[in-house]
Amino acid sequence: MDVDAFVAAHQAEWDRLDRLVARRRRLSGDEVDELVAAYQRAATHLSAVRTAGHDPALAARLSTRVARARAAVTGAHTPAWGSVARFAVVSFPVMAYRVRWWWLGTAAGSLLTAFVIGWWIARSPAVQASLLPPAEVRQLVNSQFRGYYSQYPAASFAAEVWTNNALVAAESLIFGILLCVPTLLVLFANAANVGAVGGLMVAHGRGVEFFALILPHGMLELSAVFLAAAAGLRLGWRIIDPGPLPRSQALAVAGRETVTLALGMVVVLLVSGVIEAFVTPSPLATWARVGIGACAEAAFLGYVIVLGRRAAAAGLSPDIDAAPDVFPVAG
Repeated sequence: MDVDAFVAAHQAEWDRLDRLVARRRRLSGDEVDELVAAYQRAATHLSAVRTAGHDPALAARLSTRVARARAAVTGAHTPAWGSVARFAVVSFPVMAYRVRWWWLGTAAGSLLTAFVIGWWIARSPAVQASLLPPAEVRQLVNSQFRGYYSQYPAASFAAEVWTNNALVAAESLIFGILLCVPTLLVLFANAANVGAVGGLMVAHGRGVEFFALILPHGMLELSAVFLAAAAGLRLGWRIIDPGPLPRSQALAVAGRETVTLALGMVVVLLVSGVIEAFVTPSPLATWARVGIGACAEAAFLGYVIVLGRRAAAAGLSPDIDAAPDVFPVAG
């Protein structure tokens, strides 16, 4: 396709469509019919531009023009709650399900790293001494680690945890566009921190306490962080290997999918923050606290697997549905 020639051939039609859209409340019957026909032609033009894939900027401008025309033609919009429901039932779970192998690999690599570092530290007094002075290690394992979860009012602590976790997830996700390297560094730093604290706790006979405090919220929290990192790595890989699409188009598609996951993880991290603030430091028995965390994790994974697999099998898109094409006719 010769893009310049295509634009020159149809620019007048698009400009006329814009003028009709701007006057949509004052159109005559003939002009309404003209608006419908111009919208249909512009939609056909958009399909041709997308298929050619030569000019993403033109496709974006034409897509915006067609969307405005569709709203003018239909005179209707998808109810806000309908969009929210579709996002929760289709968009987020199907995207999480699509990146499941990246997600699984990210989780396995991070957990293995944390375990190896923790095992190394727990078995080596010399490494422990190089990390912190003995007095600070005793303070950490005897009071500081447990006290961290109850030093602030629960509501304030939940907000702080939510913000911090969202920041880590955002870094893991966004940095993926830099060829994956920063995302891998964020993952390693997070795994090393967990492994180091766990190794110190285990070395001083506090292993049970460590897992009793970290598991209630950590299962869901780490699942969200691993999902964010998986999306970031997948986004970065689209730059390295765009597949059959042009690199710019492949990156645009992956970016849109990544935003879908980012929005959903805001809610997931909110839930894990509430558990960390209200359940982890609570006087409940260890089995009850860990059980609550396990139920939250099972509910999240079940939600993604069941709804995501169903939506993927049905070929559903993660995008919010557009308004239906119901055309008015002139009286």
